[in-house]
Amino acid sequence: MNSSLALLIALPTRTASRFWLMLAALMLCGCSESPAPSFSLSGETMGTVYSVTVLEPIGHTSDQEKLQLIIDTRLQTLNQQMSTYIDDSELSYLNRTPTDQPVILSEELFEVLLMSIELSWLSGGVFDITVGPLVDLWGFGPQQHDLVPTQSAIDEALAGTGYQHLQLNIADSSVSKTQPVSVDLSAIAKGYGVDKIAELLLAAGYKDFMVEIGGELRLQGMSPRGAPWKIAIEQPDGSFGKVHRAVSIDTGAMATSGDYRNYFEVEGQRYSHTIDPTTGWPIKHTLASVTVITESAAYADGLATAINVMGPERGLLFAEQQQLAVYLIINTEQGFEARFTEAFRPYLQ
Repeated sequence: MNSSLALLIALPTRTASRFWLMLAALMLCGCSESPAPSFSLSGETMGTVYSVTVLEPIGHTSDQEKLQLIIDTRLQTLNQQMSTYIDDSELSYLNRTPTDQPVILSEELFEVLLMSIELSWLSGGVFDITVGPLVDLWGFGPQQHDLVPTQSAIDEALAGTGYQHLQLNIADSSVSKTQPVSVDLSAIAKGYGVDKIAELLLAAGYKDFMVEIGGELRLQGMSPRGAPWKIAIEQPDGSFGKVHRAVSIDTGAMATSGDYRNYFEVEGQRYSHTIDPTTGWPIKHTLASVTVITESAAYADGLATAINVMGPERGLLFAEQQQLAVYLIINTEQGFEARFTEAFRPYLQ
């Protein structure tokens, strides 16, 4: 990724809001001259595309077609559980369920809701999986427009949001709503899918791989060149493919969030697609992008969104307090300025 985290809704008719991390097969000096045997798989899921690069274990020949089928089946199941675009998905059923009526959820959907509530609490409400009515109001939902809503309309939409209206029962994996809110998992579901595919590969005996869904990444072991994976953070200036900085990761997850591509302007005023759930208004600050590296792609996904809503000063303070590996690109009058936490420094080597 979903709290003060604004949901980034990826819609095919607008430019994607989240940076496509450039999955670099970039090699540094000192790498192995002979690439290790590897193969790549790809497909479509969650309204976007996925890619998996796997190194063959020594003495092992993979059944790539079988592995592709297993991955596709797993992702189809997750999408059926968490999509708001599938009418008969598990999440759509939950959204239609009346208030105060408990719904027993699948293990996966309940886990994602639990993680989302944790992120909401941790971020002070800037990450909120019920922010959909505000996204729709500002024209970044299915019905797109470039109109600035009135404050009364914003207040009305705000009244229909709030993660605190979701009551989770760990005893039976059920959830009930105290108010008629709707859940959208766009800011965390892709990262969760990455984690599940990584777990699948580890269980199958693979120790070196990269999994990516819609820009969310999970990296394990070595790249085909016998060195840590090199991932490029994109320059947040609207030019596709321009590298700002490369990072080196052997094991971990990475997500980058920004808002410089998806917005509209009215009378010279820019309105971002990233909505602050605590105010109902698009964010207004100089933070151009934020990259988070952590163990879980789901958490990296959600945390990147949350810190993007917070802005540079508050976001950096939050990251330091939580001892997170975070890299910020800030738009200044002199150009882009980078700031990062001490926990991020080792990845810049």
